[in-house]
Amino acid sequence: MNRELVVHAKSSVMDLALLEEGRLVELHQEQSDIKLSVGDIFLAKITRILPGLNATFVNIGHRKEGFLHYSDLGPQVRSQLKYLDTIVTGIPYSALLDTFELEPLIEKQGKINEVFFRGRSLLVQVTKEPISTKGPRLTSEVTLAGRFLVLVPFNNQVSVSRRIKHTEERNRLKELFEKIRPLNFGLIVRTAAEGQAEEEISRDLKDLLKKWEALVKKIPHANPPQKIQHALNKSFSILRDLLSESFQKITVNDAVVAQEIKKYLGEIAPDKTKIVEVYKGKIPIFDSYKVSKQIKSLFGKTVNIPNGAYLIFEETEAMYVIDVNSGHKVGAQTDQEKNSLAVNLASADEIARQLRLRDIGGIIIIDFIDMKVAENRKIVWEKIKAAMMPDRARHTILPLTKFGLMQITRQRVRPTIHIETSENCPSCNGTGKIRSTILIVDEIEDDIDYLFNDLNYKKLRLVVHPYIEAFLKKGWYSQQMKWFKEYKKWVSIQSDLSYSIMQYQFFGGEDNGEIKL
Repeated sequence: MNRELVVHAKSSVMDLALLEEGRLVELHQEQSDIKLSVGDIFLAKITRILPGLNATFVNIGHRKEGFLHYSDLGPQVRSQLKYLDTIVTGIPYSALLDTFELEPLIEKQGKINEVFFRGRSLLVQVTKEPISTKGPRLTSEVTLAGRFLVLVPFNNQVSVSRRIKHTEERNRLKELFEKIRPLNFGLIVRTAAEGQAEEEISRDLKDLLKKWEALVKKIPHANPPQKIQHALNKSFSILRDLLSESFQKITVNDAVVAQEIKKYLGEIAPDKTKIVEVYKGKIPIFDSYKVSKQIKSLFGKTVNIPNGAYLIFEETEAMYVIDVNSGHKVGAQTDQEKNSLAVNLASADEIARQLRLRDIGGIIIIDFIDMKVAENRKIVWEKIKAAMMPDRARHTILPLTKFGLMQITRQRVRPTIHIETSENCPSCNGTGKIRSTILIVDEIEDDIDYLFNDLNYKKLRLVVHPYIEAFLKKGWYSQQMKWFKEYKKWVSIQSDLSYSIMQYQFFGGEDNGEIKL
């Protein structure tokens, strides 16, 4: 699959479009002034403990306090707290943890007030950005993600990604990671590690250990709440997670940003630096790659599917609802069951793309067209599971019910992307009212009088909406002929479908070429 990353860098915002075979599948926006992102690590302070919820609120310096549930502590939280106390009290420490003695794991069904007390400092990491009225979701199990692995301090386990299916490869990676794993550090094998040599994986591990050491050095001088480490920016994280042989090109409209991406690629995949290009076209980069057009067609409430069907998206406070409609084009088959299956299969592909593109998370209910045959419902279920395989967000897909409903839960880490695809009416500018149409001819005549008599133009070209053109040229003694009789000068009239009914423009002929007035 041919993948491309198109980056539109502006003053304080960077838009990133991930294309697969020219189709837009992911859209991200990164703001340079944003203060909170998934993956940020803070030295925080506990403000409130809620035994009833078995959770605590944590001050990370954001306007909304973070929420930390007992299930998000991580079983090694006591070891982290002990390590922090060691650092803060000035006792000599090693960032490599090889001489550090781990504490016993906490109980799975334990109580939050048995672990924390109000005012306690701890390291936390953002797992979910603030959404609506809710503050950020946190975990105290801090991890550092690389290209091939994830480093988990105060842990001694190796876990392999479920997406690596082959048993032989899973065993090879398990043995390799156990061999290179530092004492008191756990490792998670990422999907990208499949087929990689020990040298590449060891280099990735060394980079992550350096990041951990740099993080630890900041702690004694930090005053909670304080951010200790920023998350990797969007463009880098996309490259880290998706970079493969199928990544053919990265096009950026800013030379400085392109150089930063090249520098990062030089660290993780030096052979890929040549795929970075600086866009030098005259039209906007998103227009050149047809990204703008795809955004307009894909982010509305209604999304059309090539076979004539369409999807309707509705968002509620509790869930997202997607309705599948067959439209008027139901295919050549006269069999209703076959038609329903064909529409549902086509919709499954587009729904998988839309969930990823809009970054829809939480509970999603899809109302497919009813199918009576149980086997057909299973086919649609298998289709959408296959279509969602490239989705990096964790998700669960339940089979269709006999009523044609499917439930999907998808990991939500940031607010769903909303893009306004409608535009203000050019005639009324969104007010719902326009100037009286009976006056447009009078306005045009006033301008003609000014241009001919005051500015002494010899001829004029008037561009208007086709309806206005037809009115001005109507009859043997048209409005156009009346102007010629009055001024003894010719006004040529042209139509333009892009003009609104009340829009017009004059162009005047000059020796040095036409000038727009």
